Amino acid sequence: MDKIDNLDKKILSILSKNARIPFKDVAAECGVSRAAIHQRVQHLIEGNVIMGSGFDVNPKSLGYHTCTYVGLTLERGSMYKDVVERLQHIPEVVECHFTTGPYTMLIKLFARDNEQLMHLLNGCLQEIPGVVATETLISLEQSIKREIPVQVDK
Repeated sequence: MDKIDNLDKKILSILSKNARIPFKDVAAECGVSRAAIHQRVQHLIEGNVIMGSGFDVNPKSLGYHTCTYVGLTLERGSMYKDVVERLQHIPEVVECHFTTGPYTMLIKLFARDNEQLMHLLNGCLQEIPGVVATETLISLEQSIKREIPVQVDK
């Protein structure tokens, strides 16, 4: 994507606070036409600056009460893509990162309860070829969740 200018930053700042705000309101706040906002937002989407929009569904409302981070140690780092392919088929896995440090990968998953978590660990994750160890960290509470701030030049 080409350089992001100050208008793009202002649009991103507004949308990151409220993705549901009507484009006419964004246009009014930015002092440009609604068509200009629509065109800019489309360009930001195509340039992978905006990487999605939607609703965050509370997992607890669907019966998933246990949020867990699992560090995976692989036999070889080069097995990462094969392991990711297998993880794609486990719907409870919601994030996966290739990392430095003590783990080859770090994943985030949701389980309904400890019984399902044990099944996911023992019956799914530890059965993936190349996974030699897992370490489980249960999240007791999410205290902060936010987007990175967009700094608009004055």
